[in-house]
Amino acid sequence: MIFTDSLELLSFHWVAYTIYSAMIISVVAWFGYNLVRKDAKSVVRIPFYWYMAFLVTGGVGHHIFTYNTIPWVSQDIGRHEIKPDASYDFTIAKHKWILPSQKIIVQCDEKILFNVVSKDLTYGFGLFRQDGSMVMQMQVNPGSKNDILWTFHHNGVFDLDSTEYSGPVQYNEHGENLMKIKNILEVVGCKDGGSK
Repeated sequence: MIFTDSLELLSFHWVAYTIYSAMIISVVAWFGYNLVRKDAKSVVRIPFYWYMAFLVTGGVGHHIFTYNTIPWVSQDIGRHEIKPDASYDFTIAKHKWILPSQKIIVQCDEKILFNVVSKDLTYGFGLFRQDGSMVMQMQVNPGSKNDILWTFHHNGVFDLDSTEYSGPVQYNEHGENLMKIKNILEVVGCKDGGSK
């Protein structure tokens, strides 16, 4: 199972963590039930420890299993060997983005490097889908190298917004948030909306 998008990954993790949380809650409920019983007996230690070992193994195993299914992990670990297909430089200062262009068009499955420089404060660089859900983000610190390598596997139009609180929101004369740039990036070329 390979995920191509954070939404697919989140739906899988939602199910896995719900089951895992229910199992952990069952331990607390069992312990609480035994505390209030009048005829409480000492905890049966062997089944308890086996159950705890199962929970630990399941939790760690889940993360080991999903490590290679998360699309950006292997790319991030091996990024020193990856040559990006395109690179875009962004600057942010005084709560305003300085953009490489008014609209960026990228091809499906291309490796895109986003370089972001902050001139004054700590900001965030986040790309969001039209429904407001986040695709990716990174923290942008002044005086630091801030870049992220990303591959888009689905067509779409994305907004840019800061994901860090850097003071009150600044607006232009039209009442538009200077930190939020609508429709800045468009991904094209994916067949059926998915990966090539």
